[in-house]
Amino acid sequence: MEMKMAKSEEAVKAYTLVRNLQKRFADKLSALSTEIGENQAFEEVIWFRDAGLHGGGSRFEARDETLFNTGSVNVSQVHYNEQEQRNLQSATAISTIIHPNNPHVPSLHLHISFTEVKDKPSYWRIMADLNPSINNEEDRKVFEAALESFAGDTYNEGSQQGDKYFNVPALKRTRGVSHFYLENYQTDDTQKDYDFANSFGEGMIDTYINIISQAFKTRNSISEDDRKQQLAYHTLYLFQVLTLDRGTTSGLMIHNQNDVGIMGSLPTFVNRELLRSWSKIVDVPQDKLVNALADAIKEDGAIDVLTKMKLAQAVREHYEVYPKALSMQASGNITPSTVANHKF
Repeated sequence: MEMKMAKSEEAVKAYTLVRNLQKRFADKLSALSTEIGENQAFEEVIWFRDAGLHGGGSRFEARDETLFNTGSVNVSQVHYNEQEQRNLQSATAISTIIHPNNPHVPSLHLHISFTEVKDKPSYWRIMADLNPSINNEEDRKVFEAALESFAGDTYNEGSQQGDKYFNVPALKRTRGVSHFYLENYQTDDTQKDYDFANSFGEGMIDTYINIISQAFKTRNSISEDDRKQQLAYHTLYLFQVLTLDRGTTSGLMIHNQNDVGIMGSLPTFVNRELLRSWSKIVDVPQDKLVNALADAIKEDGAIDVLTKMKLAQAVREHYEVYPKALSMQASGNITPSTVANHKF
């Protein structure tokens, strides 16, 4: 099976960019495993969209269970080269989440994507957020300083929209402690935009590696209460991703050929009953979605491959019945038309 790629020069460059970022991150994470873990490199898994006709992607998955609860560095390119009736020409992205096993070592979410829509300017989406189970103020300061440095004159806008996007209204808090989100980013200089996306990605990857390298080596005292806080935070993470995150829902609504990859951000265990309890504080009809998610999870809270597929289907079925509920999901100042772009 062969993966056909988008034809435009910009899409080819974007794919090179995200693949290079993917290799940079997976190599550095694997090097940590060699240095202080089980010496288990991240392993590549390939997936195809429509048997490769409309692209596909790869993900590097964590195999070191000492260092990582779960980890996935995903790259994809979906396109419709031969289908002029679709709005979307191509979408190219790196999207990654790393959940360390140590509750004192923070998680990272990073997303950089390039979208070509027919008869409109191409644009970038750039996101980064630090997600600790147990907050460490020094980590937050280092991450925030890096965001300010690598984001440059986009920092204020990205921070404000990030705080808005990652807000969890029902719980009166945000997911994570430091957030950045630029939607529909473009200037008159496409090379400058490309360089910005690349330098931001490289800079935030390196910053995160530096943070966790020190944390893994120095934060070795883990109590039972620490594990309880981690489990609660992982439950919050799943709740936000599957009820509010517009990118995750869009990916699931567009096709079902990469459900496990899209669900690669989920931790390996959550508190099912805590999740179910939140069905009482969300607006209708999202209470039904939260209960459906809880029903899909095993009694012990384990999130295995089969559970990920059940969760994906629960999300799809909910929005097929309640399509207007998509408007209840998170957004920055601009709401992307991702699902509509893929339709005929």
